[in-house]
Amino acid sequence: MARDNNKLTGVQKAAILFITLGPEASAGIIKRFPESDIQKITYEIANITGVGVEQRQEILSEFVEMNKAKDYIVEGGLEYAKNLLSKALGQQRAKEILDKVTEATQQYRPFAIARKADAHQLMNVISSEHPQTIALILCYLQSDKSGQILSALPEDVQSEVAYRIASMSNTSPMVIKEIEKVLDSKLSSVVKSDMTVLGGVNTLVDILNQVDRTTEKNITESLEREDPELAEKIKESMFVFEDIITLDDVSIQRVLREMDAKELAMALKGCSEEVANAIYRNQSKRAAAALKEDMEFLGPVRLMDVEKAQQRIVGIIRRLDEAGEIVIARGGEDAIII
Repeated sequence: MARDNNKLTGVQKAAILFITLGPEASAGIIKRFPESDIQKITYEIANITGVGVEQRQEILSEFVEMNKAKDYIVEGGLEYAKNLLSKALGQQRAKEILDKVTEATQQYRPFAIARKADAHQLMNVISSEHPQTIALILCYLQSDKSGQILSALPEDVQSEVAYRIASMSNTSPMVIKEIEKVLDSKLSSVVKSDMTVLGGVNTLVDILNQVDRTTEKNITESLEREDPELAEKIKESMFVFEDIITLDDVSIQRVLREMDAKELAMALKGCSEEVANAIYRNQSKRAAAALKEDMEFLGPVRLMDVEKAQQRIVGIIRRLDEAGEIVIARGGEDAIII
């Protein structure tokens, strides 16, 4: 299939890209596609008899360039992306890439400037807004930034905003444009959006994983009173540091191989005896003794530092879970090693 790249369909280019990337890298990407797209791409891969080195390189370069363009647009808007790409590739090539990105997405991500602003600035701007408005904006921000803002809101507003994020589904472009107008005078740059799927349980879980323990507990308890079924879905999707005790010993040993000893010592400061014992029993006597010494050497520590260390370890556990190296127990099931 040695055809002009400009005449290839998007599916055909994807098929060549996956061939170029190789089976291991491709497998991790293609599994995230919808079933219908997987079938189309698989069909094209099966029907490709040969791809030249030059053609593969061109498609790989196009893929890299388009993703850079998308990142630049999110970071600083269309003009920022255009300037950067023009300097790197020339005006004509920059225009071609941005045209392809526009054709592929049919939109630029809303609230681009809000994503660049710091949490304190955003908090000052949106704190007096209606909880539904705050919820919508937080859905478009980075989860760590949304977590900081959610933590800073009054408790009653926290739970209301969290509930609205979790129960949100489709949002009209008219609503998004109206909210963007509110931010326009302070954060500038309003962008258009088609009907967008955002919010939901996964969005709220990502945000809750970034907030402090007190905020998380307040929100989950409030959601249990408001909507027990929704609260249960959120709990099933979350994994907190104390949940290490639900992992089997083999899984804990796998996780320990990824952990930094000093960070583990910080994370265990102030945790329950049950969690600490789960760690100790999966170490050698010498390693466990060294860990206890590290904890004693730390002395008094800030709760914030302990929680940050715990969150980073939870991040490792989730990464291993997503990679299929361990499986986090859901709904009372035992975790298994793959």
